[in-house]
Amino acid sequence: MSNASYAAAGVDTAAGDLAVSLMKAAVSNTHGPEVLGGFGGFAGLYDVSFLTKFRRPLLATSTDGVGTKVAIAQAIDKHDTIGQDLVGMVVDDIIVVGARPLFMTDYIACGKVVPERIADIVAGIARACSATGTALVGGETAEHPGLLGPDDYDVAGAATGVVEADQVLGAERVVSGDVVIALASSGLHSNGYSLVRSILRTNGVEFTDRSDDLGGIVGEVLLEPTRLYTGPLLDVLNDPELAGAVHSLSHVTGGGIAANLARVLPLGSWVDVDRSTWSPAPVFRVLSDMAGSSLESSEGTWNLGIGMFAVVDAASASSVIARLAGSGINAWVTGRVSMSPRDFTGFEQGAKGVNGGAVRLVGGYAA
Repeated sequence: MSNASYAAAGVDTAAGDLAVSLMKAAVSNTHGPEVLGGFGGFAGLYDVSFLTKFRRPLLATSTDGVGTKVAIAQAIDKHDTIGQDLVGMVVDDIIVVGARPLFMTDYIACGKVVPERIADIVAGIARACSATGTALVGGETAEHPGLLGPDDYDVAGAATGVVEADQVLGAERVVSGDVVIALASSGLHSNGYSLVRSILRTNGVEFTDRSDDLGGIVGEVLLEPTRLYTGPLLDVLNDPELAGAVHSLSHVTGGGIAANLARVLPLGSWVDVDRSTWSPAPVFRVLSDMAGSSLESSEGTWNLGIGMFAVVDAASASSVIARLAGSGINAWVTGRVSMSPRDFTGFEQGAKGVNGGAVRLVGGYAA
Protein backbone atom coordinates (compact mmCIF):
# COMPACT_ATOMS: atom_id res chain seq x y z
CA MET A 1 0.00 0.00 0.00
CA SER A 2 1.44 3.41 -0.96
CA ASN A 3 1.81 6.24 1.54
CA ALA A 4 -0.95 8.07 -0.35
CA SER A 5 -3.43 5.24 0.04
CA TYR A 6 -2.30 4.71 3.65
CA ALA A 7 -3.16 8.36 4.33
CA ALA A 8 -6.52 7.85 2.66
CA ALA A 9 -7.12 5.03 5.13
CA GLY A 10 -6.54 7.49 7.96
CA VAL A 11 -2.89 6.91 8.87
CA ASP A 12 -0.61 9.95 8.63
CA THR A 13 3.02 8.83 8.60
CA ALA A 14 4.23 12.42 8.20
CA ALA A 15 2.47 13.40 11.43
CA GLY A 16 4.13 10.43 13.12
CA ASP A 17 7.54 11.59 11.94
CA LEU A 18 6.87 15.11 13.24
CA ALA A 19 5.81 13.69 16.62
CA VAL A 20 9.09 11.77 16.83
CA SER A 21 11.02 14.92 16.00
CA LEU A 22 9.20 16.93 18.69
CA MET A 23 9.85 14.34 21.42
CA LYS A 24 13.49 13.64 20.54
CA ALA A 25 15.10 16.13 22.94
CA ALA A 26 12.97 15.10 25.92
CA VAL A 27 13.72 11.41 25.40
CA SER A 28 17.43 11.97 24.80
CA ASN A 29 17.68 13.85 28.10
CA THR A 30 16.95 10.58 29.93
CA HIS A 31 19.95 8.86 28.35
CA GLY A 32 23.19 8.28 30.19
CA PRO A 33 26.33 6.60 28.84
CA GLU A 34 24.66 3.20 29.26
CA VAL A 35 22.22 3.94 26.40
CA LEU A 36 23.73 3.03 23.05
CA GLY A 37 22.61 3.71 19.51
CA GLY A 38 20.98 7.05 20.15
CA PHE A 39 17.36 7.82 19.30
CA GLY A 40 14.98 6.22 16.82
CA GLY A 41 16.34 2.70 16.39
CA PHE A 42 14.25 -0.41 15.99
CA ALA A 43 15.30 -1.50 19.48
CA GLY A 44 16.85 0.30 22.44
CA LEU A 45 20.31 -0.79 23.55
CA TYR A 46 21.42 -0.58 27.18
CA ASP A 47 24.93 -1.47 28.35
CA VAL A 48 24.66 -3.77 31.39
CA SER A 49 28.35 -4.59 31.73
CA PHE A 50 28.18 -3.05 35.22
CA LEU A 51 26.21 -6.12 36.31
CA THR A 52 29.50 -8.02 36.48
CA LYS A 53 30.06 -6.18 39.76
CA PHE A 54 26.96 -7.79 41.26
CA ARG A 55 27.25 -11.00 43.23
CA ARG A 56 23.93 -12.31 41.89
CA PRO A 57 21.97 -9.71 39.92
CA LEU A 58 18.24 -10.23 39.51
CA LEU A 59 16.29 -8.34 36.86
CA ALA A 60 12.92 -6.94 37.90
CA THR A 61 10.28 -6.01 35.34
CA SER A 62 6.88 -4.38 35.41
CA THR A 63 4.27 -3.23 32.89
CA ASP A 64 1.14 -1.14 33.30
CA GLY A 65 -0.99 1.64 31.91
CA VAL A 66 -2.83 4.66 33.27
CA GLY A 67 -6.39 3.42 32.85
CA THR A 68 -9.35 5.70 32.32
CA LYS A 69 -7.56 8.72 33.73
CA VAL A 70 -6.60 9.40 30.11
CA ALA A 71 -10.27 10.21 29.41
CA ILE A 72 -9.97 13.27 31.65
CA ALA A 73 -6.77 14.42 29.93
CA GLN A 74 -8.59 14.11 26.60
CA ALA A 75 -11.69 15.91 27.89
CA ILE A 76 -9.81 19.04 28.96
CA ASP A 77 -7.06 18.76 26.31
CA LYS A 78 -4.23 18.60 28.86
CA HIS A 79 -1.66 15.91 28.13
CA ASP A 80 1.59 16.92 29.81
CA THR A 81 1.08 15.10 33.13
CA ILE A 82 -0.35 11.73 32.08
CA GLY A 83 3.18 10.52 31.28
CA GLN A 84 4.20 10.89 34.93
CA ASP A 85 1.23 8.72 35.86
CA LEU A 86 2.50 6.02 33.53
CA VAL A 87 6.02 6.08 34.97
CA GLY A 88 4.69 6.06 38.51
CA MET A 89 2.50 3.04 37.86
CA VAL A 90 5.36 1.08 36.28
CA VAL A 91 8.58 2.15 37.98
CA ASP A 92 7.17 2.36 41.50
CA ASP A 93 6.23 -1.31 41.19
CA ILE A 94 9.89 -2.11 40.57
CA ILE A 95 11.13 -0.33 43.69
CA VAL A 96 8.75 -2.52 45.75
CA VAL A 97 11.19 -5.44 45.44
CA GLY A 98 14.12 -3.15 46.22
CA ALA A 99 15.27 -2.90 42.60
CA ARG A 100 16.76 0.16 40.94
CA PRO A 101 15.03 0.93 37.63
CA LEU A 102 17.29 0.93 34.59
CA PHE A 103 15.25 1.57 31.48
CA MET A 104 11.70 1.90 30.19
CA THR A 105 9.77 1.73 26.93
CA ASP A 106 6.35 3.22 26.18
CA TYR A 107 3.46 2.54 23.81
CA ILE A 108 0.85 5.08 22.72
CA ALA A 109 -2.15 3.99 20.67
CA CYS A 110 -4.28 6.78 19.20
CA GLY A 111 -7.03 7.38 16.68
CA LYS A 112 -5.10 10.18 15.01
CA VAL A 113 -1.53 11.32 15.53
CA VAL A 114 -1.52 14.94 16.64
CA PRO A 115 2.24 15.58 16.90
CA GLU A 116 2.06 18.21 19.65
CA ARG A 117 -0.23 16.01 21.77
CA ILE A 118 2.03 12.97 21.43
CA ALA A 119 5.06 15.13 22.22
CA ASP A 120 3.35 16.41 25.40
CA ILE A 121 2.60 12.86 26.55
CA VAL A 122 6.15 11.66 25.90
CA ALA A 123 7.67 14.77 27.49
CA GLY A 124 5.79 13.90 30.68
CA ILE A 125 7.09 10.34 30.50
CA ALA A 126 10.63 11.59 29.96
CA ARG A 127 10.53 14.06 32.86
CA ALA A 128 9.35 11.34 35.22
CA CYS A 129 11.95 8.92 33.89
CA SER A 130 14.65 11.50 34.61
CA ALA A 131 13.28 12.02 38.12
CA THR A 132 13.47 8.29 38.84
CA GLY A 133 16.84 7.66 37.17
CA THR A 134 15.25 5.61 34.41
CA ALA A 135 16.37 5.77 30.78
CA LEU A 136 13.57 5.99 28.22
CA VAL A 137 15.19 3.80 25.57
CA GLY A 138 12.35 3.33 23.11
CA GLY A 139 8.68 3.41 22.36
CA GLU A 140 5.98 3.19 19.77
CA THR A 141 3.16 5.43 18.63
CA ALA A 142 0.47 3.58 16.70
CA GLU A 143 -2.35 5.24 14.77
CA HIS A 144 -5.58 3.20 14.82
CA PRO A 145 -8.26 5.05 12.83
CA GLY A 146 -11.65 3.41 13.00
CA LEU A 147 -10.73 1.63 16.22
CA LEU A 148 -10.15 4.79 18.27
CA GLY A 149 -11.70 8.21 17.78
CA PRO A 150 -9.53 11.08 16.48
CA ASP A 151 -8.96 12.47 19.98
CA ASP A 152 -8.73 9.09 21.77
CA TYR A 153 -5.51 7.50 22.95
CA ASP A 154 -4.20 5.06 25.50
CA VAL A 155 -0.75 4.71 27.00
CA ALA A 156 1.19 1.78 28.42
CA GLY A 157 4.77 1.07 29.33
CA ALA A 158 7.23 -1.46 30.67
CA ALA A 159 10.42 -1.06 32.66
CA THR A 160 13.32 -3.18 33.87
CA GLY A 161 15.41 -2.81 37.02
CA VAL A 162 18.07 -4.72 38.95
CA VAL A 163 18.60 -5.81 42.54
CA GLU A 164 21.08 -8.04 44.35
CA ALA A 165 19.46 -11.37 45.15
CA ASP A 166 20.19 -11.06 48.86
CA GLN A 167 18.66 -7.57 48.96
CA VAL A 168 15.25 -8.39 47.52
CA LEU A 169 12.49 -6.96 49.72
CA GLY A 170 9.43 -9.00 50.59
CA ALA A 171 7.20 -10.67 53.14
CA GLU A 172 9.88 -13.18 54.15
CA ARG A 173 11.87 -10.34 55.77
CA VAL A 174 8.97 -9.09 57.88
CA VAL A 175 8.94 -10.02 61.60
CA SER A 176 6.60 -9.45 64.49
CA GLY A 177 6.96 -5.92 65.88
CA ASP A 178 7.86 -4.33 62.56
CA VAL A 179 6.35 -0.88 62.06
CA VAL A 180 4.13 -0.02 59.10
CA ILE A 181 4.89 3.42 57.66
CA ALA A 182 2.44 5.15 55.30
CA LEU A 183 3.80 7.40 52.54
CA ALA A 184 1.43 10.17 51.48
CA SER A 185 -0.09 10.12 48.02
CA SER A 186 -0.53 13.21 45.87
CA GLY A 187 -4.18 12.42 45.27
CA LEU A 188 -6.03 9.69 43.39
CA HIS A 189 -2.88 8.67 41.49
CA SER A 190 -4.09 6.40 38.64
CA ASN A 191 -6.68 4.09 40.14
CA GLY A 192 -10.44 4.25 40.61
CA TYR A 193 -11.14 6.69 37.77
CA SER A 194 -14.02 4.64 36.37
CA LEU A 195 -15.74 5.23 39.72
CA VAL A 196 -14.76 8.92 39.66
CA ARG A 197 -16.22 9.39 36.18
CA SER A 198 -19.42 7.58 37.17
CA ILE A 199 -19.87 9.80 40.24
CA LEU A 200 -19.37 13.00 38.25
CA ARG A 201 -21.67 11.84 35.46
CA THR A 202 -24.41 10.94 37.95
CA ASN A 203 -24.11 14.39 39.55
CA GLY A 204 -24.04 16.25 36.23
CA VAL A 205 -20.53 17.59 36.84
CA GLU A 206 -18.32 18.31 33.81
CA PHE A 207 -14.53 18.10 33.87
CA THR A 208 -14.40 21.73 32.74
CA ASP A 209 -16.55 22.95 35.66
CA ARG A 210 -15.01 24.89 38.53
CA SER A 211 -15.50 23.42 41.99
CA ASP A 212 -14.91 25.53 45.07
CA ASP A 213 -14.93 22.37 47.17
CA LEU A 214 -12.15 20.84 45.07
CA GLY A 215 -10.31 24.15 44.78
CA GLY A 216 -10.15 24.48 41.00
CA ILE A 217 -11.22 23.14 37.62
CA VAL A 218 -12.52 19.62 38.20
CA GLY A 219 -10.48 18.00 35.45
CA GLU A 220 -7.27 19.74 36.47
CA VAL A 221 -7.66 18.65 40.08
CA LEU A 222 -8.31 15.07 38.99
CA LEU A 223 -5.22 15.11 36.76
CA GLU A 224 -2.87 15.73 39.69
CA PRO A 225 -0.04 13.38 38.68
CA THR A 226 0.92 10.25 40.54
CA ARG A 227 3.62 10.83 43.14
CA LEU A 228 6.98 9.23 42.31
CA TYR A 229 8.45 7.25 45.21
CA THR A 230 11.42 5.56 43.54
CA GLY A 231 14.05 8.27 44.13
CA PRO A 232 13.27 8.87 47.82
CA LEU A 233 13.01 5.15 48.54
CA LEU A 234 16.30 4.42 46.79
CA ASP A 235 17.87 7.08 49.03
CA VAL A 236 16.57 5.18 52.06
CA LEU A 237 17.65 1.78 50.76
CA ASN A 238 21.13 3.03 49.85
CA ASP A 239 21.73 4.84 53.16
CA PRO A 240 24.41 2.83 55.05
CA GLU A 241 22.90 3.88 58.37
CA LEU A 242 19.56 2.36 57.33
CA ALA A 243 20.93 -0.83 55.78
CA GLY A 244 18.40 -3.61 56.21
CA ALA A 245 15.86 -1.34 57.91
CA VAL A 246 13.21 -1.70 55.20
CA HIS A 247 11.76 -5.20 55.06
CA SER A 248 8.97 -4.84 52.51
CA LEU A 249 7.22 -2.19 50.43
CA SER A 250 3.72 -2.05 48.99
CA HIS A 251 2.53 0.18 46.14
CA VAL A 252 -1.09 1.11 46.86
CA THR A 253 -2.75 0.78 43.46
CA GLY A 254 -5.70 -1.30 42.24
CA GLY A 255 -7.33 -3.24 45.08
CA GLY A 256 -7.00 -0.48 47.62
CA ILE A 257 -5.30 -0.02 50.95
CA ALA A 258 -5.67 -3.22 52.97
CA ALA A 259 -5.32 -5.70 50.11
CA ASN A 260 -2.08 -4.20 48.81
CA LEU A 261 -0.46 -4.15 52.24
CA ALA A 262 -1.56 -7.75 52.88
CA ARG A 263 0.38 -8.84 49.78
CA VAL A 264 3.74 -7.97 51.38
CA LEU A 265 3.12 -9.49 54.82
CA PRO A 266 3.87 -13.11 55.77
CA LEU A 267 1.13 -15.68 56.22
CA GLY A 268 -0.14 -15.64 59.80
CA SER A 269 0.76 -12.00 60.45
CA TRP A 270 -1.74 -9.20 60.86
CA VAL A 271 -1.88 -5.41 61.00
CA ASP A 272 -4.49 -2.93 62.17
CA VAL A 273 -4.07 0.20 60.05
CA ASP A 274 -5.15 3.15 62.17
CA ARG A 275 -7.32 5.55 60.16
CA SER A 276 -6.90 8.27 62.79
CA THR A 277 -3.26 8.73 61.77
CA TRP A 278 -4.15 10.66 58.62
CA SER A 279 -6.81 12.84 57.02
CA PRO A 280 -7.84 12.00 53.43
CA ALA A 281 -7.47 14.95 51.05
CA PRO A 282 -10.51 16.99 49.95
CA VAL A 283 -10.71 15.23 46.58
CA PHE A 284 -11.62 11.97 48.33
CA ARG A 285 -14.10 13.60 50.68
CA VAL A 286 -15.84 15.59 47.92
CA LEU A 287 -16.21 12.55 45.67
CA SER A 288 -17.50 10.43 48.54
CA ASP A 289 -20.05 13.10 49.44
CA MET A 290 -21.18 13.30 45.80
CA ALA A 291 -21.63 9.53 45.78
CA GLY A 292 -23.58 9.65 49.06
CA SER A 293 -21.17 7.13 50.54
CA SER A 294 -18.52 7.00 53.25
CA LEU A 295 -14.77 7.21 52.83
CA GLU A 296 -14.60 3.72 54.31
CA SER A 297 -16.65 2.31 51.44
CA SER A 298 -13.99 3.33 48.91
CA GLU A 299 -10.97 1.87 50.73
CA GLY A 300 -10.86 -0.99 48.26
CA THR A 301 -10.80 1.38 45.27
CA TRP A 302 -8.96 4.62 46.15
CA ASN A 303 -5.72 5.08 48.05
CA LEU A 304 -7.37 7.77 50.27
CA GLY A 305 -4.01 9.46 50.84
CA ILE A 306 -1.56 6.55 51.10
CA GLY A 307 0.44 5.83 47.95
CA MET A 308 2.99 3.42 49.40
CA PHE A 309 3.61 1.42 52.57
CA ALA A 310 7.02 0.62 54.04
CA VAL A 311 7.29 -2.17 56.61
CA VAL A 312 10.43 -1.42 58.61
CA ASP A 313 12.41 -2.41 61.66
CA ALA A 314 10.82 -0.62 64.62
CA ALA A 315 14.13 0.85 65.83
CA SER A 316 14.68 2.54 62.45
CA ALA A 317 11.16 3.87 61.84
CA SER A 318 11.82 7.46 62.95
CA SER A 319 15.01 7.62 60.85
CA VAL A 320 13.23 6.31 57.76
CA ILE A 321 10.43 8.85 58.23
CA ALA A 322 12.97 11.67 58.63
CA ARG A 323 14.85 10.60 55.51
CA LEU A 324 11.64 10.52 53.49
CA ALA A 325 10.66 13.94 54.81
CA GLY A 326 13.99 15.26 53.58
CA SER A 327 13.00 14.07 50.11
CA GLY A 328 9.61 15.79 50.30
CA ILE A 329 7.56 12.71 51.20
CA ASN A 330 5.28 13.02 54.22
CA ALA A 331 5.29 9.69 56.07
CA TRP A 332 3.93 8.44 59.38
CA VAL A 333 3.48 5.30 61.47
CA THR A 334 0.06 3.79 60.91
CA GLY A 335 0.32 0.25 62.30
CA ARG A 336 2.47 -2.54 63.67
CA VAL A 337 2.91 -6.14 62.54
CA SER A 338 1.84 -8.88 64.94
CA MET A 339 2.16 -12.65 64.67
CA SER A 340 -0.03 -13.42 67.69
CA PRO A 341 -2.93 -15.82 67.02
CA ARG A 342 -6.29 -14.18 66.46
CA ASP A 343 -9.59 -14.41 64.62
CA PHE A 344 -9.20 -12.87 61.16
CA THR A 345 -12.87 -12.09 60.63
CA GLY A 346 -13.12 -8.65 59.05
CA PHE A 347 -9.53 -8.67 57.74
CA GLU A 348 -8.32 -8.60 54.13
CA GLN A 349 -6.08 -11.64 53.67
CA GLY A 350 -3.68 -11.51 50.75
CA ALA A 351 -4.61 -10.37 47.24
CA LYS A 352 -3.78 -10.86 43.54
CA GLY A 353 -3.21 -14.56 44.13
CA VAL A 354 -0.80 -13.97 47.02
CA ASN A 355 -1.61 -15.84 50.22
CA GLY A 356 -0.17 -13.19 52.51
CA GLY A 357 -0.91 -11.52 55.80
CA ALA A 358 -4.13 -10.05 57.15
CA VAL A 359 -4.97 -6.33 57.26
CA ARG A 360 -7.94 -4.30 58.42
CA LEU A 361 -8.51 -0.56 58.83
CA VAL A 362 -9.70 0.52 62.28
CA GLY A 363 -11.00 3.70 63.90
CA GLY A 364 -12.14 6.87 62.20
CA TYR A 365 -10.27 9.23 59.88
CA ALA A 366 -8.74 12.39 61.27
CA ALA A 367 -10.68 15.54 60.46
